[in-house]
Amino acid sequence: MPAPTARLRLPGRRPIGPLQAIALRLGVALLLVVVAWLLVVVERDSYRDSADGSVSLVDALYYTTVTLSTTGYGDITPVTTRARLLNALVVTPMRVLFVIVLVGTTIQALTERSRTEIRLARWRNRMREHVLVIGYGTKGRNAVRALRLHGHRPDRILVVDADPRATADASADGYVAVTGSATRAETYRAALAERASSVVIALDRDDTAILATLALKRLAPHLTIVAAAREAEHADLLRQSGASSVVVSSETTGRLLGLAADSPAAVEVVEDLVAFGQGLDLEDRPVTPEEVGRTPADLPVPVLAVVRDGRTHRYNDPELGPLQATDRVLHVVGPPAPGAGATRSS
Repeated sequence: MPAPTARLRLPGRRPIGPLQAIALRLGVALLLVVVAWLLVVVERDSYRDSADGSVSLVDALYYTTVTLSTTGYGDITPVTTRARLLNALVVTPMRVLFVIVLVGTTIQALTERSRTEIRLARWRNRMREHVLVIGYGTKGRNAVRALRLHGHRPDRILVVDADPRATADASADGYVAVTGSATRAETYRAALAERASSVVIALDRDDTAILATLALKRLAPHLTIVAAAREAEHADLLRQSGASSVVVSSETTGRLLGLAADSPAAVEVVEDLVAFGQGLDLEDRPVTPEEVGRTPADLPVPVLAVVRDGRTHRYNDPELGPLQATDRVLHVVGPPAPGAGATRSS
């Protein structure tokens, strides 16, 4: 059986399915028929059937359907003034509404399709340097939340998930989403991965994360990939597949638990650093011209590490030496003063 095609979903409210839309319009049409039929039944003594002179319940239903559908054979006609007024003031507007409901279904389908195609074309033209988040479970949602807190715009975050319910949630949350397998290149072509700047892989299975990394690197070798792994033994495989950084959930949790046994306060500090926008935060920024030539210890902020030529050095690494113009520093920042802006580099 062929694999399902990746489907792109633009942000917005959840659309009504085609079957639901048809059922809704059919229900309105049937309601109009029933109401018009009851009106004719109540006034059937005011109508004349050319066949036998009287109008039965079936005759009333027949007259209603041919009238609302604008067929009008003329074999049953209103003969009293009251019946003719009823037709002119009530049945005729219902006839027009009936036709609008039926024709409107086709028109709406064509209009909606055209509108969607235009939105997709505009999105493809302007989508660049976005962040892909693979998986919209607990890890993926928190990754998106952290990206937003770091200043990433919602229209530059794209979610990929194989579960249509997850992508529907992502779309409702305001993000573009692609429903498709995380291991297929077709999915990443639909997500414009070759134009993306970075990828966050937040899947629940390590084997799927490895295959996703391989598929992404083959399609877009320039991508910076950050992946989550459940087991430490799979972290090396993810790095060998092309992941720039791997977060091992089991080891990280175990280390925090061990640390908390001896120093609960230390765990509070770590959680504070991880929770961006609350208390202490980590800032990654380029070295300023005034800081070039100085050591990390000379800076007025607590520097934890320096990134040089793609390699991370601890602040006290003897090989580091003076700061260079191309370096980036990772340091701790405190909460902004009351009333001050909270703009930070990312």
